[in-house]
Amino acid sequence: MLEHYVKKILNAKVYAAAIETPLDVATSLSRRLGNQILIKREDLQPVFSFKIRGAYNIMAQLSDAQRRAGVICASAGNHAQGVAQAAKLMGVKATIVMPVTTPEIKVSSVRARGGKVILHGDSFDQALLFATNLQHEKGYTFVHPYDDPDGIAGQGTIAREILHQYGPGEIDAIFIPVGGGGLAAGITAYIKYLRPEIRVVAVEYEESASLASAMKAGKRTILKEVGLFADGIAVAQIGKETFKVLKDHVDEVITVSADELCAAIKDIFDDTRSVAEPAGAASVAGMKKYVAREGCTGKTLVTICSGANMNFDRLRYVAERSEVGEHREAIFAVTIPEKPGSFRRFISHIGKRSVTEFNYRYNNERDAQIFVGIKTSSDVERVELLASLTDDGYSVLDLTQNEVAKAHVRHMVGGHAPLATDERLLRFEFPERPGALLKFLTALGGHWNISLFHYRNHGAAYGRVLAGVQVPKADLKAFRLKLDELGYRYWDESDNPVYAAFLG
Repeated sequence: MLEHYVKKILNAKVYAAAIETPLDVATSLSRRLGNQILIKREDLQPVFSFKIRGAYNIMAQLSDAQRRAGVICASAGNHAQGVAQAAKLMGVKATIVMPVTTPEIKVSSVRARGGKVILHGDSFDQALLFATNLQHEKGYTFVHPYDDPDGIAGQGTIAREILHQYGPGEIDAIFIPVGGGGLAAGITAYIKYLRPEIRVVAVEYEESASLASAMKAGKRTILKEVGLFADGIAVAQIGKETFKVLKDHVDEVITVSADELCAAIKDIFDDTRSVAEPAGAASVAGMKKYVAREGCTGKTLVTICSGANMNFDRLRYVAERSEVGEHREAIFAVTIPEKPGSFRRFISHIGKRSVTEFNYRYNNERDAQIFVGIKTSSDVERVELLASLTDDGYSVLDLTQNEVAKAHVRHMVGGHAPLATDERLLRFEFPERPGALLKFLTALGGHWNISLFHYRNHGAAYGRVLAGVQVPKADLKAFRLKLDELGYRYWDESDNPVYAAFLG
């Protein structure tokens, strides 16, 4: 079987539509992990993903009659763009069925390339069934996204390029993202036939791990539910043809979480300035998990940035979760005494660590419950900090892996506070540098009770704080003098209608 695929890969017709993408050294990631990390840059293809290879190779094998009939495919996005682009180059009509959950950037891209888009179903499998029925009804030629031997061969040209580009060196392992398995099957067949000593690791999103499920069962299975965060690899059942290759030749399957994918997106951006989509970052996430598990150093590890088609509005979520996924942010709920100076004492205890978030709302006269994010370098530091705070008498709840806290509660801390009399609401802006937050708390917290506090480090040059401070009317003049002395830009928002509606 492997020899058959190697011959097909060597004869694949892809370069009328695809380019030979570079194999770049990820300098920062390599230094951090102590291994040489290489990234195969399939995000640089004309359609921003590897899918153009397989799509074009399939269509290049069609007869004139099949091309005249037109082609149809089902896709969550990247294959759709590959088919649309190939069809445009060949002058063939293409109908593309996409799940309604497909990111708009992918839908728009298909339409821009002349493809007719039909949105149907909530998942790839529902779109696939609809497209299959339409194929029989209209007489179209179906271009499968992953389970066609010619498509698998087209994707396998990536492996041929990798061995050519890194021919003089020894590759220890290669990490491949898996959805339906076309990319993994093509690369695995070529690598294991020519260089069987190279370890091949398949990487799946944990909420769509169809290959892992099939490997465990010894046969193809159908997942009851599929997570859509990594929409490019959101497939409920591994392909029939692809599983024939993968079941005997992949060395292992690693699954990764959404947070780990977000961290990998950041890693790729830091080294390439390219914004990978979640599926496109899967192999980097899996590689990092492998290195952490094995403790290996000095190895050469190849990853594939398989695509960069992501809606811009998803970047906020990715940025929010990447630090937790990299174990660089601890999220705690901490109980401190409800009295002036408590905030300052707590921040002083944190030391030189950067505070990434600080949420608090006055609730009672005895205890204050704060929601705080703190920069850490590892899980070890998080555990040490937790123990240190506990030893110092604080009641601390570790929320770092709490999904409700990460996705919802951090944005909901607040509410009305009937006991917060004489409260003034102020919005502050100050240079984002170590000690700025402590300076703020030192200036105000020791004189007046802070009854509301929200701060989130967004990586900008200026930090923004929303604070409620209880200031009796007799103290207003002294309070304003203290604000001027502090030197931070501020705005009094006490008359803001949103304050009265939700916080006052």
